[in-house]
Amino acid sequence: MKDIAIAVKDVGKIYKLYDKPSDRIKDAMGLGRKKHYTEHHALQGVDMTIRQGECVGIIGTNGSGKSTILKIITGVLTPTSGEVNVNGRISALLELGAGFNMEYNGIENIYLNGTMIGFSKKEIDEKLEEILAFADIGDYVYQPAKTYSSGMFVRLAFAVAINIDPEILIVDEALSVGDVFFQAKCYHKFEEFKKMGKTIVFVSHDLSSISKYCDRVVLLNQGVKLGEGSPKQMIDTYKQVLVGQYVAPEAEEERLLDDERLREMAAKGVDGSKIKKQTGEADGMAKNPELLEYGSKKALISEYYITDDKGVRTSAVIKGSRFTIHMKVEMSERIAAPIFAFTIKNVRGTEITGTNTMVEKAFLDAVEAGDVKEITFTQKMNLQGGDYLLSLGVTGYEGDDFTVYHRLYDVLNVTVISDKDTVGYYDMDSVIEVK
Repeated sequence: MKDIAIAVKDVGKIYKLYDKPSDRIKDAMGLGRKKHYTEHHALQGVDMTIRQGECVGIIGTNGSGKSTILKIITGVLTPTSGEVNVNGRISALLELGAGFNMEYNGIENIYLNGTMIGFSKKEIDEKLEEILAFADIGDYVYQPAKTYSSGMFVRLAFAVAINIDPEILIVDEALSVGDVFFQAKCYHKFEEFKKMGKTIVFVSHDLSSISKYCDRVVLLNQGVKLGEGSPKQMIDTYKQVLVGQYVAPEAEEERLLDDERLREMAAKGVDGSKIKKQTGEADGMAKNPELLEYGSKKALISEYYITDDKGVRTSAVIKGSRFTIHMKVEMSERIAAPIFAFTIKNVRGTEITGTNTMVEKAFLDAVEAGDVKEITFTQKMNLQGGDYLLSLGVTGYEGDDFTVYHRLYDVLNVTVISDKDTVGYYDMDSVIEVK
């Protein structure tokens, strides 16, 4: 199909890991019948289709295969199995300094990079001034690359990658280097690329950028594709992976508390009837029927709602007024120091604001099995008018391990009613004087 920029079909990548150098030599020479290595599957059966003009994000924990799939797409690596088809000229910004000759100066490296991508000297000549202006590293451009700081590397590499007019741009975590002004310039260029209908593949741990810029997100974990979908869906799933509580769709029913678990909790003084069904539904509440829920359930959020400045339960809050988030939490086991939290996100899944009892130093005590805690967060509504999503959580540390006891993602819709919207996500409530 002509509108397909990148097609990845059943791609696998296996690395051979040797215990000692002599094993590598034996394997290369075919000595002995046994294998002298163990196999590491960096990628297993990954499928991915990216259409022209899309901005697709790839997220996952370290070692999930993100950089490997990008290197295969760009031709730096050859897959062990499967195939990749690319329709368009690729410009890639992979590892810091990749494609640079340390002995060459900046100008020479611009021509080296451009030639490797497939541009002629004449084409690079035409773009040189634009590249130098974007990189803005001054006279260092005449110095050997080995004298560059990490920030200079990424400025020059990104300037080359993005200013030579590629049809497909691939960026791997490089924008975390460089000052805030350069990062802003890069993201502005992203916006230009999207408007021009360019294809962008973007790997980053910055979930806010993934949410803001990507049309679709692919989630990898330990070389396997867990899923793909909207940025919001995949970011929420990724957060489950991070805390080791991802449940595969076919095992969804395992999320529910079984009768034996309920009997155990009842024996500890917890009212199982309240736990069996979430009691977040309340008059005036816009509850999400498809909320994402997970956790060990040692503590369980059994009730939640919002009240306005008059104490009335509602999901609509007037901008500038005070409102309160309520949550009731029931404990099934002793917890040394539970952390109660809320987060407010926009409809694309970008976290706008939030806090928790540990940050606020509001509650640092232990709780016992059977305890019930009612937590309230009261604050002024400074968000701009529009719709937002409220998430709630109970977490904590067991030794050095961060543990999720219960999380409810996007559990309630919050509508902010406003007759004055300023720029951005929230109103700074400025006092203005003109003299």
